Amino acid sequence: MRVLITSLRGWYARFEGPVSSIFLVVGFIFDALTLRRVDFYWENAWIIMYLLIIATCIVFLNLSENNILDEKNPARAHFWLVNVLQFAFGGVLSAFLVFYFRSTTLSVTWPFLFVLFVAFMANERLKKHYARLTLQISFFYLILLSFSVFIVPVFFHRIGIDVFLISGLLSLGILCLFLLGLGFFSRENFKKSKNMLIFSVGAIYVATNILYFFNLIPPIPLSLKDGGVFHSISRNAAGAYILGFEDSGWLSYVSVREKIHVRAGDPVYAFSSIFSPTSFNTAILHEWQYHDANLNEWRTANTVGLSVTGGRDGGYRTYSLKENINPGKWRVNVKTSRGQIIGRLRFDVIATDVPPSLKIEIKD
Repeated sequence: MRVLITSLRGWYARFEGPVSSIFLVVGFIFDALTLRRVDFYWENAWIIMYLLIIATCIVFLNLSENNILDEKNPARAHFWLVNVLQFAFGGVLSAFLVFYFRSTTLSVTWPFLFVLFVAFMANERLKKHYARLTLQISFFYLILLSFSVFIVPVFFHRIGIDVFLISGLLSLGILCLFLLGLGFFSRENFKKSKNMLIFSVGAIYVATNILYFFNLIPPIPLSLKDGGVFHSISRNAAGAYILGFEDSGWLSYVSVREKIHVRAGDPVYAFSSIFSPTSFNTAILHEWQYHDANLNEWRTANTVGLSVTGGRDGGYRTYSLKENINPGKWRVNVKTSRGQIIGRLRFDVIATDVPPSLKIEIKD
């Protein structure tokens, strides 16, 4: 058995790069297919488990601060601690990418998603630097803060500036407690890294707050599960929505913008299905905007306030309509009352004198 373990260690050390990359891709695909809701117990238990693994690895790595550490030697515990730490960082960042990506439109909140993506990819490249306490804590705090930002609203059953600030303070509090414990076990290493730790954690905290107040962080835990633009919307006796739409065939799968042919005086309907956690009731906005070609900017035609009730897997279904709509480029921003974009419906209105041929879709 010992020979087998030694052989496996040697094999992993030899092919560590390709194996790590394969696990990175497979892990992300697995998360994308299996992670369902930000308020589910097992999803959050999985993330908390990763956090505990990360914290444990950081402590044990820094217990050996005075030893010669060799992250390339599979016979040393340090080799495995660094690899487990890298795996845990990658796993939790992958989960966050999935959750945050579902909760926004990329064109608006790409800066924050880009930060998570860079951290996710850098995790593969920076393994040899994980012996450095500052890098360990920087990654750990980014993960703590990202987790707090979406789990605290689940408990408060709402989002808002106060909830976001509480999330940030909670993450700082947890990190401070962890660093106090770490300082007890690794006093010398902690003392040498103290100034850089304060700077890196402070930079992450300030940058995240800037992104939030510029509405560049996805409004997680809300997400747009379904949406579209329709000619008619009604409900049947069973409560299902009956939607009338133009069938564009295969073009509907590759086109970024829908095309809708409208006769003068006919309304256009914007349908959205918003996921919100259980007991998380909130208000959203449908902001109808048209593109002013002369000024080359988007102008708001009208804004409709709508209520959302949480708990439904497929999202709470609601809609708004626009009458006397002019031909041209349009979009409906589905957003929070604070202005955070949950999703965006893009479409082109084309004037016609002939009633378009419609198909019916029923959404239960």
